[in-house]
Amino acid sequence: MTIFEGIFVNGEKGEGDPSSNHTFDLCSQNNGGNNTLSCTKTIATDPSDQKPICDFSDQRSDICELSGTIRIHGNSSSIIFSPSNPSQQRHSWTIKPHPRKGDQTALAHVTEITVKSSPNQNQTPPCSINHTIPCIVFSSIVFSTGGYMGNLFHDFTDILIPLFITATSFRTQVQFIISNVQPWWLAKYKPYLHQLSSHEIIKFDDMENVLCFPRAIVGLRKHREMGIDSSRAPNSISMADFAATMRKSYGLERHKAIKLRENDHQVNKPRLLIIARKFTRSFMNINEIVKMAEEVGFEAVIAEAEVSSNLYKFARVVNSCDVIMGVHGAGLTNLVFLPANAVVIQIVPLGGLENIAWIDFGRPAMEMKMRYLQYGIGEEESSLIDEFDREGPVFRDPGSIQRQGWMALRKIYLDRQNVRLDVKRFRSVLVQAIQFLH
Repeated sequence: MTIFEGIFVNGEKGEGDPSSNHTFDLCSQNNGGNNTLSCTKTIATDPSDQKPICDFSDQRSDICELSGTIRIHGNSSSIIFSPSNPSQQRHSWTIKPHPRKGDQTALAHVTEITVKSSPNQNQTPPCSINHTIPCIVFSSIVFSTGGYMGNLFHDFTDILIPLFITATSFRTQVQFIISNVQPWWLAKYKPYLHQLSSHEIIKFDDMENVLCFPRAIVGLRKHREMGIDSSRAPNSISMADFAATMRKSYGLERHKAIKLRENDHQVNKPRLLIIARKFTRSFMNINEIVKMAEEVGFEAVIAEAEVSSNLYKFARVVNSCDVIMGVHGAGLTNLVFLPANAVVIQIVPLGGLENIAWIDFGRPAMEMKMRYLQYGIGEEESSLIDEFDREGPVFRDPGSIQRQGWMALRKIYLDRQNVRLDVKRFRSVLVQAIQFLH
C-alpha cells in the first residue's frame, strides 16, 4: 500500500508499465501528454492604459474583459464595445468562449464570437435594453450530435467550476448569457446557476435585441481539471467552497459524514455508494462486492447516474452516503454532493491511468475536504485478460498504446475494459475507509 496524499493500492505491474512510476502532475495535463506550466503570452491590450482586453495566453481558456458601453447582438454573434477612452483605435478579436482550448472536437460545436472596439458610439447599433449589472458570456457546448453532451464530468470541469471561479465575486449581481445551450441542461443545473446569479439566463442564440452592459466577461476562467487554484481565484475561493455551494444549491442537509466510535459501525452503519456502470468499466461481480462490503460493516447502496437521472434525487442519495466507490469515469463526479470528511474510493483500470485518475478525482476529493483511496487493479481483475495476450503490449507496455494517442488508449483501456474485483484483496481498502470515518 503506497501512501501519497491518500492511500493507493496498486495491482501488479508489468515490466515497462508507466503506471508503476507514481509521479503525479498536479498542475496540468493536455492530450499530448506534455505537462507544463510554461506558455507564451499573447494578450490584446488597450494601448491607452495597457489593461488586458482579450487574453489568449492561458493554456486552458481564452477570455476577454470589456468595460465601457458594451453592445451584445446574439443574431450577429458580435459584441461591440466603446471604450472609456475615445481616442483608442479600432480593434477586433474572435473568441470561442468555452474553456477546452485546443480541443477541436469540443470547439467545433461552439459559436465563434467577434469582439470589436468602436470608439465612435454613433457608428454602433442603438441599445434596445440597457442593463446596469455586468454580464458573463460563455458557451455550454451542449449539442445533440454526441461529444460531451450529458457527460457529468465535462459539465463540472468545463462549465460549472470555471463559472464559479469567474462569477462568484459578483455576489449574484451578474447576468449570464449562454450560447449553444439546450433547455434540459439549464433545467438540470438551474439551482446552481441561481446561486451565482439572481437574474434570469439569456440565451445568446435567441437574442434579437441589442443588449447593453457596462462590463462584460467573454469566456470562463479554468485553472485545471476539476479544480481551483486558490492563489489565482477571487477571494481565494477553493473547491471546498464550490462543494458547499453545490450542497446548498440542491438543498442537501448533510455537511459532514458520519463520525464513528469504536465498534460503533456495528450499530450505526456507514453508507457505501457503489457507482455501477452499465456498459464500460462495469463491475462484473457486483453481488460479491456488496456481500463483502456488508461483512466489513457498510450498508451498501448501488446506483448509476445517467443523463436522464433526476439530479435533485440523485444528489440526495449521494449526500446520504459516507463513502463512494467506482471505477474511473464520469460517475465519480457525483462526489461533489458528498458531505465533508466522506471517503472517495477510485478503482483504476489497467492502462497506466493512475495519473489521470488522481488529477480528475483524487486531488479534487481532497481539496473538498474528503479522504481518498485509490486502488489499482491487477491483471487478473481486468476483463482484458480474456481478449489480449498477457505478454503483449496491452499488458506489458501500455505506454506504447498511450503514444498512439488518446483515442487508442480510450478504445482499449476505457471502452473495452470491465472489472472483476478480487474481493479478498479489496477488503483492506474498505476496512481503511471505515477507519477514516472514526
